Amino acid sequence: MPRTSVEVEQELARLEIETPSWGYGDSGTRFATFPQAGRPRDPFERIDDAAEVHRLTAAAPAVALHFPWDRVDDVGELRRHAESRGLRIGAVNPNLFQESDYKLGSVANPDPAVRARAVAHLLECVGFATELGSTAQSLWLADGLNYVGQDDLRGRRERVLDCLREVYAALPPEQRLLLEYKPFEPAFYATDVADWGSALLFCEKLGDRAAVLVDFGHHLLGANIEQIVAILAGEGRLGGFHFNNRKYADDDLIVGSVNPFELFAVFVELGTDLPRLTIDQAHNVEAKVEAMTLSVVNVQEAFAKALLVDREALAAAQAEGDVLGAHELLLDAYRADVRDLCAKVRVAGGGAADPIATLRESGYVARITQERGAAAPVSAGWNA
Repeated sequence: MPRTSVEVEQELARLEIETPSWGYGDSGTRFATFPQAGRPRDPFERIDDAAEVHRLTAAAPAVALHFPWDRVDDVGELRRHAESRGLRIGAVNPNLFQESDYKLGSVANPDPAVRARAVAHLLECVGFATELGSTAQSLWLADGLNYVGQDDLRGRRERVLDCLREVYAALPPEQRLLLEYKPFEPAFYATDVADWGSALLFCEKLGDRAAVLVDFGHHLLGANIEQIVAILAGEGRLGGFHFNNRKYADDDLIVGSVNPFELFAVFVELGTDLPRLTIDQAHNVEAKVEAMTLSVVNVQEAFAKALLVDREALAAAQAEGDVLGAHELLLDAYRADVRDLCAKVRVAGGGAADPIATLRESGYVARITQERGAAAPVSAGWNA
């Protein structure tokens, strides 16, 4: 039997999405950064923008932080500020890709001193997470090679594992280590954590509280993300998602904007047993708060459609080998108009029926623009 409308509403009301602090600040391409009026000037204002998205959607009660981008003198003050805005701190994201020392890698670097510096930052972030009340370290490594023979591939893997073991051993019981993979960029010959399989192997060697984080944009063309999700979930190693969308590779587009059916199919695979859900987008030309709000709304609608699937009928069609019958059951749910349903759940949770319209009418963007200032001139990128 399909779920009743009440059951769907109950499940949808439990949906929680983390928005990223870095998604509210200025961003751009390698050619230029495009400042926007009213951009946050510090981590506290990034949290304020995240709180506005939660106010509108009633589904974004956590904000993920990135260090050192969100470094302040007192990280406890960040926690208190978030709580005063009705938020909690989500995953802590260490940064091992912007220091000049990491040109040849961080935890995979052949220089022991560089590896020690990288581990020190990772351990620092464990401390930050403890003070912030966070329950996850979300780690992406830019480590990799551009040329054959540049370094020893097996040696690099052992270095990564040794460093991660040291960090994993320092995790308090409430924290998990989420390891993200990426097939290319910035390294173009070999990436040290290149795919879900290599990430899974690292996690299995680390322990039960290590799991794989799936970023929708970090896949090669044609990758079947829902199948990857099924494998990781089946192994008990699906740690969470970084939601965005791609046309070609890591395009950082609004989740569900290019391939909404893929997003729906992933939620069909997950059912109601949801891992950590985090938006990971750098909105280059879109208005920041508006883009983040639309991202959350798109996730809500995809999940709502997945909840409408008649699971019993689907299982029966699959068992009978009814190929198109099973597929049509998914199409029926996907084609459903769930906007009113999602609006009802948002309003019941204290959000807005139409979050985008409400944001535009609220004067929030005009107010923060007046308080924070107009956009700065466009800054040049790599060719400056």
